Amino acid sequence: MAKLTKDNMFKKTATKAETLLDKTTRAAREILDDEAEKRATKTARLRQARKEREAATPAAPKSGKASASAKRRSKTA
Repeated sequence: MAKLTKDNMFKKTATKAETLLDKTTRAAREILDDEAEKRATKTARLRQARKEREAATPAAPKSGKASASAKRRSKTA
């Protein structure tokens, strides 16, 4: 049998500071992951709504008339 020492007889436990730090890190990551998931869902929903709106609205044809500022530019040039 192996010689028993304090190193192999007792398991090392995490210090209290490490445990609190681990809890805080885990909680922060959960919050960030949740926010990222919500943001991705919202972006997909808004993108789909925009595509549906664009498909339902026909493209407005451009008028053949030049605007007043364009007329002024052509006269001065």
